Order: sequence, then structure tokens, then C-alpha cells
Amino acid sequence: MNKGQGEDIQPGAVASAPFRPGASVDPEFDTFPKLLKRNASVRSKRPAMREKDYGIWQSWTWAEVADEVRAIACGLAELGLRRGDTVAIIGDNRPRLYWTIAAVQALGGTPVPLYQDAVADEMKFVLDHSSARFAVVENQEQVDKLFQVWDDCPQLELVVYDQPRGLRHYTQEYLHDMAKVLAVGQKFDSENPSFYDDEVAKGAADDTAIMLYTSGTTGQPKGVVLTHENIYLTALNAAQQEGLTEREESLAYLPLAWVGDHIFSYAQSYVIGFCVSCPESSDTVLNDLRELGPTYFFAPPPVFENILTTVMIRMEDASAIKRKMFDYFMGVARRVGANILDREPVGFVDRLLYWLGGVFVYGPLKNTLGLSRVRICYTAGEAIGPDLFVFYRSLGINMKQLYGSTEASVFITIQPDGEIKPDTVGTPAPGVELRVADDGEVMFRSPGVFKEYFKNAEATAETKTADGWVHTGDAGLIDEDGHLKIIDRAKDVGHLNDGSLFAPKYIENKLKFFPHIKEAVAIGNDRDACTVIINIDLQAVGNWVERRGIAYSSYQELAAMPQVYDLIQEEIEQVNSDLAQEPNLAGSQIHRFLVLHKELDPDDGELTRTRKVRRGFVAEKYKPIIDALYSDSDHCQISTEVTFEDGRKGVVSADLAIRDARTGNTGASLAAE
Repeated sequence: MNKGQGEDIQPGAVASAPFRPGASVDPEFDTFPKLLKRNASVRSKRPAMREKDYGIWQSWTWAEVADEVRAIACGLAELGLRRGDTVAIIGDNRPRLYWTIAAVQALGGTPVPLYQDAVADEMKFVLDHSSARFAVVENQEQVDKLFQVWDDCPQLELVVYDQPRGLRHYTQEYLHDMAKVLAVGQKFDSENPSFYDDEVAKGAADDTAIMLYTSGTTGQPKGVVLTHENIYLTALNAAQQEGLTEREESLAYLPLAWVGDHIFSYAQSYVIGFCVSCPESSDTVLNDLRELGPTYFFAPPPVFENILTTVMIRMEDASAIKRKMFDYFMGVARRVGANILDREPVGFVDRLLYWLGGVFVYGPLKNTLGLSRVRICYTAGEAIGPDLFVFYRSLGINMKQLYGSTEASVFITIQPDGEIKPDTVGTPAPGVELRVADDGEVMFRSPGVFKEYFKNAEATAETKTADGWVHTGDAGLIDEDGHLKIIDRAKDVGHLNDGSLFAPKYIENKLKFFPHIKEAVAIGNDRDACTVIINIDLQAVGNWVERRGIAYSSYQELAAMPQVYDLIQEEIEQVNSDLAQEPNLAGSQIHRFLVLHKELDPDDGELTRTRKVRRGFVAEKYKPIIDALYSDSDHCQISTEVTFEDGRKGVVSADLAIRDARTGNTGASLAAE
């Protein structure tokens, strides 16, 4: 099979990709607490973890981390934690929260990280469903959320907090300061010196290592049960393929509840022995990234989109000479940068120009972004626009796409060095069997396949076959080089009424390459034409209007400006021009659009906590808008419920303008038809 991204999937024989066997479990170190003991022995003085606190980087060696984990485990045991118990872990990326994961595993418990920005009601579902007895949280904010749902979670008995600020006058008996838990643990350990080692020794490869909840794009989240063997082997196989060593440096800034962070910031660190650093706060990530200069970096596409937006805003504010230099050398980079990175033949003049670009543009830019030392840079979580992907690789950053899922312990495919394609997600990782079924759905089988969905045997049976193959729900194909191409979620790929293929994510990613567009929702399945709902980027568009001397007071006012509509229309029509050149997608050009009066927000249920659009929810909530897009009206009245930062609800009303967009092939618009 050799079809381009976005091409229709035809029924036929099952297609499969070449299989490479992977590593096997070392029986002596088959759990993560055992791997920690190994690291504390063989690389005791090497840095294992860092945290920036009050502007200063603090470090812990592997030996020190092992001591901390031991004390936490003994303290939790003294408080009553027993083998088989579930412990909720809530907060930003903090060393003690990562150490708690290892401590709970050492006692045979199940850690369950929750999204730190989830509202109390979202947490209530996971706390109740997972039957969590203990919760270890970062700070007062998370304690207060637990108070809101305490009466609805009768199985929850005890809360440990890491940062005491603001909690001095909290007198609940079930609240415990982590510092005191550590002290209790050290005392317990001195009185029971063999307890911790005995508990660690009881652990086995097929024990549950962690439970991670899915994002819940189509309903309630599901608890994905992963064993030590699942995570160990997928982490090791990928690390060996990529040549990771104990000298890598990585930054842990993504949610603990997301499987990607667990693999990159915890599992691979323990398997290989490299150092993981925690930023001072979510607001300082980019500054901390520049200071740290990681060699191993992962980010989902929205992070790279935000970084690019920041770059473009700065360039718009730069002098005319700097802008011309940037545009010229970026043209050189787009032409030959990726070829040079892949060590392909490039002419002498182009190599010289690219070298000069490195001195004047690419080098300073990478240094500003904190990506100067990156050897391997992954992106995954959702499809990345080819233009965005090529931009970073043209700078000389070894960005790769991978394809994975929580149910796979992340790794399904990885792009091998020298075989990087903007429209594929690579070949199967070691130990992974991959095939595309005759209906176009991607399926896999690997050592990382999840054990089960917790308390949901029906969903487990629907997703995982008796012989271990997992349905991904994604539509894709395998090209002649064995690379997987993901077209979209299988349920989202559809057709217009004229039979044209409609792949919404592909269209949305092309739109989000523009720094002024933060989010886009494409509509078109079983309709006469494609339309889109646009979310502007407040920072990028705000900067754009300010440089033109235009004042605004709110997101809603900014989004309604005719000048902003002109800007977005120009970018949509550029996307249409690109789509017109793709035979399989030319029929899916955007005919009408509007700019939404509010940002899509996880707190309002429109996005998941990993910022994926909940299409069904959006389609129902904004049905009047969608109906107006497919009418001959040029505006639409809408009132929308919103959730404020303090949890209060409110209603925002607006009269939204609707515009036609010129299409690349005929110049026609939906209204004209």
C-alpha cells in the first residue's frame, strides 16, 4: 500500500509492517523499585532529579532519591497503606510526587495520578472509581478540591500534602504534612530495617505498576491498568533503539496523569538512569527549558505551536533588517535544512548559506528556545501539521514523530533516524506487531498492551482481542517503506455529500500552523461543504492588533473585530489553496467560518485535559452556530455557559459574524452554491 496522507481507505487484505523482536525482562530488576535500588548501587553519585525552587536548581543523586523513596514508603506504611491499596497523586511536576509513585509501588500499591488542573467534580469520578484510600497532593489548592468532594468519596481516608503554605490552620485529623511523613518513615525504618527491602522483593513483573485514566473524549475516562512489565519493556525497547544513555537530561513539565510524562519522566529515567528536572512552575517552563538545555525532549504539538507563535510575535516586533534576515535564512532552512539533518547530499552554496543561517538565525533561535543541546525531540499525542514539523527539523532539531497510546504504554511506532517523513509516524517500535485491518483501522500487539480497563470488562473486551491485538480507533495505512500513516480518528473520518473525503484533524492542523489560530474545529461529514469554528490565539492576535494601533479590552471584543476576521480569512484561504493541490482533499476546502467569542476550555467540557477537542460535546453545545454556518445567514446569536477560575458559572452572549471563504479551485463559496 502506498497512499498519501488523507487518501481514502479501501477494504481489502490486512496490511502489516515488519516486526523486530524487543528486549526481555531482567528477573533481578523486574519492577521500578528494584530498578531504583540498582541505580542507587551502580550510579549512586550521578544526578537523578532536579527541581528549581526560588530560582535555584536543587539536585538529588540516585542514592539520595532511593533514601527519600524508602522513607516515604515506610511513612505511608506506618499510616496504614497496605499491598493492593490505591493512592491518588495530584499536583504539578514535583520530585516528591514522583518519589511517591515509586514508594507506593514498593509497597505493592497502585498509584493513580490525576490531572492537577481538573476541577473537583472531575477528580471525584476518578477518586471514587479507582477506590483510592490515600491521596498525596502538592499544595493547598489540591487539598481544597478534595474537601469539596470528601463526603462523596467515603473510601478516601487520608491526605498527605507536600507544600504546607496556607495549610497551617487546617486541623483535620486525616491531613498529614509530607515532612512529618518522612520523619515517621525514617523512624519506622530504623525500627524495622528489613521491612522496605522485604516489600520490594515481593514485587513481580506482572504486578500493577500504575493506573492512568484516558482523557475521556467520548465519555467518562477509563482506568488503564499497566504492569511493571508493560512499562519496563516499552521504555527499554525505545531507549535502546534511540541510543539513550545515563547522561541524558530531560525536563518534566507535562501532567503526571498523562502516560507520556510517566514514560519519559519516570520509566525511562529508571530504566536508563538519566536525570529528570522539574521546572519551578508551569509559568516558568520556557525559561527553565533555556537554563537546563535538555538533550532529550518531548512535547505534544500544541506546545510546539505555542513556541512557534512566540517566535513569530518576536519577529513581528523586530527591526526590518532582522525580519528580512530571518525570512531569507528560513527560506534556506526550509529548502535544505532537513536534508542536511538527514545527511543527504546538498550543494556547496546551500551548505554555506545554511551555515551562515546557523550563525545568524538558527543557532540564536535554538538557544533562545532552549533546544540547542537536544539530540532527540519527540512529538505525539495528536497529529502535528507537516508545515510545523518541517519548520523545526529545518532548524537542525532532530524532531521525530511517534505514535502511541495509554493502552500501549506509549510506544507503537517511532520514526527511525534517516527515515523521517512529515506525513508518517514511523515504523513499529521493537517488540511491536502492527497491522491495518481491512476496514482501515490500525491495530497493534506488543509487550506494552494494557492488562485491562479497571472495573470495565466490557470495554476491555471491545478494545483488546483474545489473542492480544488492540483496536486503536485510528484510521491509517502502511506505506511501501513500512511506515504508518495516521489519517484521523476512524470515527471522525467521513465524506461530504458529494463523496469527497473529509479528514477534520488534517484540516485543523493546517490551520493551526498559523500563529494567530489557537484551535479549530472542522465540520463537514455528511454535509454539502466543510466549515470551521476558529479560536484565535489571544497573545498572537493581541500583539498583531496592538502594532496597528487598535485597542481592545477582552478576548470577546478582539475575536469580533473585522480586522481580525480579515486576518483569519486570509489564512483560511491560504489553507484552501494548499488543499486544492491535494486531489483527495480538494473537495474538503473550507467554505464558511466564524471566530468563536470564547476560548474552548477543558473546564467547560469542550476540551479534554490533554487539550483534545471533544467533538461530540462541541457539536451539541454549539448546534445553533453550526446550523447558522450551513444557512445563508451572515451572523448568529449565541449564549454560552462558561466556568470561571474560581469555579463559578456565568453566561457569555455574542452576535457572531459568519463569513464565506474563497476556495482554491473554483473561487466559489457555500452561499454562492
